[in-house]
Amino acid sequence: MVHFMLEITYTVPLEQIEPIVAEHRAFLQTGYDQGLLLMAGPQNPRIGGIVIARAASLAAIQAFFANDPYQSANVAEYRFVEFNPVKHQPWLEEWVTGNVE
Repeated sequence: MVHFMLEITYTVPLEQIEPIVAEHRAFLQTGYDQGLLLMAGPQNPRIGGIVIARAASLAAIQAFFANDPYQSANVAEYRFVEFNPVKHQPWLEEWVTGNVE
């Protein structure tokens, strides 16, 4: 399992993002349901968002996010940072070492 920090940066004014937020969050829910996502939320100030994710590979997580409504609407850029979570809370052990369901 490979772990990622995704930085989503809006490329349009927030007013153009707002109508898509609910659809984007519904899309993220599919990632939680598949065991790909641990957490996500908007940056402060609200210029984009951060996602902590895992997948079999960089290509796999990029393929997943290719279906994000923000991507479809061409309103955001994505930066995928791979990392190795060698230290984490004990209650995260199963998620860190587990398989994508």
